[in-house]
Amino acid sequence: MGVRATIGLAGAFACAAPVLAQETPPANTLVDLQRQFGACMQAKSTGPAGSRLTIILMMKRDGSIFGKPRITFSHLEGDKNARQQFVDDTERAVETCLPFRITPSLGGAIAGRPFFISLGRAKAEQGI
Repeated sequence: MGVRATIGLAGAFACAAPVLAQETPPANTLVDLQRQFGACMQAKSTGPAGSRLTIILMMKRDGSIFGKPRITFSHLEGDKNARQQFVDDTERAVETCLPFRITPSLGGAIAGRPFFISLGRAKAEQGI
């Protein structure tokens, strides 16, 4: 089961991934950015079921980010080591997907705006 990845920008969704940088053109829309980021995050560590993190970051016009992404929300499952491993793995996974590969027009539209990335996986539903 892969990591569920969503990036929101002021109510819209946006994502990206350099893993595909050589194979796909730069993202020109927020939907393109979401697809690229989702593809990059798909093979990353999923952590304990039910664990979720939300990370905030801001981008420059060229797709690189300002400063370091920050965790703004977390719900962590498992023991202390599993929780810390999930946080560390998630931070590393996001960093491997940066900088975003975007067109100049998309860069102008999103520069300086906060992006919220929600990552994690659902807990399996328990039957009665």
